[in-house]
Amino acid sequence: MKILVLVKQTPDTATKVKISADSKSIDQTDTKFIINPYDEFAIEEALKLKTKIGTGEVVVASFGDESAKEFIVKGLAMGGDRGLWISNAGFENADGLVVSKIIAAAIKAENANIVFCGKQAIDDDNMHVQTMTAELLGWPHVNVITKFDINGTVARVEREVEGGQVEIYDVQLPAIFGAHKSLNTPRYASLPGIRNASKKPFDSKKPADYGVSSMAPKTTIKGFKYPPEKPKGKLFQGEPVDVMVDKVVKLLREEAKAL
Repeated sequence: MKILVLVKQTPDTATKVKISADSKSIDQTDTKFIINPYDEFAIEEALKLKTKIGTGEVVVASFGDESAKEFIVKGLAMGGDRGLWISNAGFENADGLVVSKIIAAAIKAENANIVFCGKQAIDDDNMHVQTMTAELLGWPHVNVITKFDINGTVARVEREVEGGQVEIYDVQLPAIFGAHKSLNTPRYASLPGIRNASKKPFDSKKPADYGVSSMAPKTTIKGFKYPPEKPKGKLFQGEPVDVMVDKVVKLLREEAKAL
């Protein structure tokens, strides 16, 4: 059983996003990056599955620049067996479809049985790379899973839907699954795990190694802009409640246009 986990580096949620001077990109000079939080649940589920089966290999993979290696190593420190870094050199402007084609080619080359990833990345929130990857492979795909079990070559998963309802799927492997935060509780990397992470096998690849030499993106970013600043709030005090209510209703009707 080969289990491949896709991880992405994303800005820390506490990072203040800065737009570059030309408004065409994000200024990452002072940006702190982390493993996409949902991907940590994917790593944990892969490790749990390997323990349950009693055999297999957990490969932690990422497509990105050199800095992505750091977060692959963190996945290895948690318990992954091998790292796989796919360089984005020459593909810095790749859109979701281009990334999906590269990842799909890598998954084929790895001959993986199961692919885990986070349900979405917290930076762009597009939530579509895993879906397109599964479509390119012709594999089943279930996202936002909250429970995972396996019996032979069939996985039974549960996923949350609106209204508190739960959907249950029996999925023939190989398949791709997107992890939700209620799937498990990610473990912390132990001190021995951190020490041994750099000694584990680590493969560095280029898209060309998978037969992808060049590919024009279907979508391009035209520019970024900050959201408009929220107007200052108004404080009412020292007046009778009925007078304040009338003033609030008037503001909601005439200024906020909410009524």
